[in-house]
Amino acid sequence: MSGQSMSVGPGRMGAILLVAPALLMIGFLFVYPFGYSVVSAFTDNGEGSWHIANFTKAVEFYSKDILFTIVIVSLSTVIIGILAVAIAGYLTLGENKTAVAILKWLYRWPLFIPFIVSAQLMRTFLAKNGMMNNILTSSGIIEPLAAQSYLDWRGIVITFVWKQTPFVALLVAGAMASIDRTTIDAGRIFGASRLRILIELVVPQIATTLMVGLILSYVVMLSVLSVPLMINAQSPTMLTVDMAWRINSYGDYGVANALGIMSYLFTGVVAWFYLRQSLKDKGA
Repeated sequence: MSGQSMSVGPGRMGAILLVAPALLMIGFLFVYPFGYSVVSAFTDNGEGSWHIANFTKAVEFYSKDILFTIVIVSLSTVIIGILAVAIAGYLTLGENKTAVAILKWLYRWPLFIPFIVSAQLMRTFLAKNGMMNNILTSSGIIEPLAAQSYLDWRGIVITFVWKQTPFVALLVAGAMASIDRTTIDAGRIFGASRLRILIELVVPQIATTLMVGLILSYVVMLSVLSVPLMINAQSPTMLTVDMAWRINSYGDYGVANALGIMSYLFTGVVAWFYLRQSLKDKGA
């Protein structure tokens, strides 16, 4: 092969230089830390022979927390999906323009609030003497002695749902706004209720967008530290708290990285279902 054919043209070199900073950033900030975490999870701080002792210790010490994390995140994801479809469906099919305008103005607010601020808000709202119980007590709905704290697994679910529902609803509402309105009009002509139109006609057309939003929310909730740390001061707790505890208290990066690899596997399973469904849809 001639030297001319092996040379890199100016245009190709310019393209390589253009993407090089992004590739270097991905390599240093994601690929290298991820690779080191995997190696550290199967070795003693990156040294010695490969083993699964860190995973054995992680399962032995934190099996309840692993199950707790899966249940909390999965339950939150399901509730987020239901509420997001309900909000987006009313924005699309609602006939009361005033109610639609108010809902459109209100539901996006949590989008701009960080998780740590959301956790602090919920600490004051869900506490035994918090704002929610004060409202219920002053309204006569519950007796003062019946007030209870929700700063446990319920508080984590409420915070996750409150924070992530607007994100998914925004994606779903945009997808619903772009579908062909003739299918909705046809359903109304044949006498279908708005609920039936939403479930049988609208949701199947935006299922892919809904799934994308729920997967992104699942991954985000699985990686949040501030919410379980500030709201649930008891055991079991979520894996992010366990990882922080192993590092800060024991300097045990091996077990912490093993827990992190498990979190990657949880998200990988969800992503696999999404990719499988996407390939089926493209094949169809």
